[in-house]
Amino acid sequence: MTTATVLKTNDNGFASDVLKAKGPVLVDFWADWCGPCHALAPVLEELAVEYDGRVEIQKLNVDENPLATAKYGIRSLPTLMLFQDGEPVKAFTGVQPKMKLTSVLDQYAN
Repeated sequence: MTTATVLKTNDNGFASDVLKAKGPVLVDFWADWCGPCHALAPVLEELAVEYDGRVEIQKLNVDENPLATAKYGIRSLPTLMLFQDGEPVKAFTGVQPKMKLTSVLDQYAN
């Protein structure tokens, strides 16, 4: 039984956690006050288990981490941004259906 989970990153760790990561990393830009962000959280937990070892999923709280938030122009929450080899390759704003996310992740999963 796997215990993969969504990880948490911050401005200090973003470069090592996301930009220098091997393989794809899906970053969830979220905030505690954001209702849709909380609605999306269980889907991300499921994806973390299903893609364990193939896609890493990181959460970044935008209220606590203004540098990465500004660098990637995050203006709406939740925003999901998929990074491959340190470069953003896809972005989604708002709650996304799991099927849509899996179809994109399948393209990048190792």
